[in-house]
Amino acid sequence: MDYRKYITIEPGKRGGKPCVRGLRITVYEVLDYLASGMTEAEILRDFPDLTSEDIRACLAFAADRERKLATVTE
Repeated sequence: MDYRKYITIEPGKRGGKPCVRGLRITVYEVLDYLASGMTEAEILRDFPDLTSEDIRACLAFAADRERKLATVTE
């Protein structure tokens, strides 16, 4: 998935944190909701501006960021 169509970073919005489609919902918040056990359906119900594609984009963004981290070797 090309998350760049969904994830935006604007210096004046939410402190420059990555947000979903220019909304005031950050990638971190979506990931935190998922990590806390919320289902996709619950998130979409609580945040009607979000779509399933937005949630997948957040996951793809996080995976890409993780992939870019330096690998620690012993």
